[in-house]
Amino acid sequence: MGALRTQAKFHVGQLVEHRLFGYRGVVVDVDAEFEGSDEWYREVAKSMPPRDQPWYQVLVDGSENGTYVAERNLQRDGLGIAVENPGLDYYFDGMDDGVYLTRNFN
Repeated sequence: MGALRTQAKFHVGQLVEHRLFGYRGVVVDVDAEFEGSDEWYREVAKSMPPRDQPWYQVLVDGSENGTYVAERNLQRDGLGIAVENPGLDYYFDGMDDGVYLTRNFN
């Protein structure tokens, strides 16, 4: 087995699109590797993406929901326009040049 890959391709505030399902969203958290339960992985991650690569918490555009997505299932969003999700104000202070600005919690 090769060395653990910990370099994330996407960052908090970046707009992404799901490769398989086509929804857009914004990254709100990054895990270096899968942090969910074995049960969740078996039930939800049907394509069996690698556990030892980055996974992302994403607020889904046009929804009240977020999701947990493997890096291999994401790509950069080419639209660069704002997403609509009621959770945005908790994480971000607006948007600049197609990237959300992380809220200062101090």
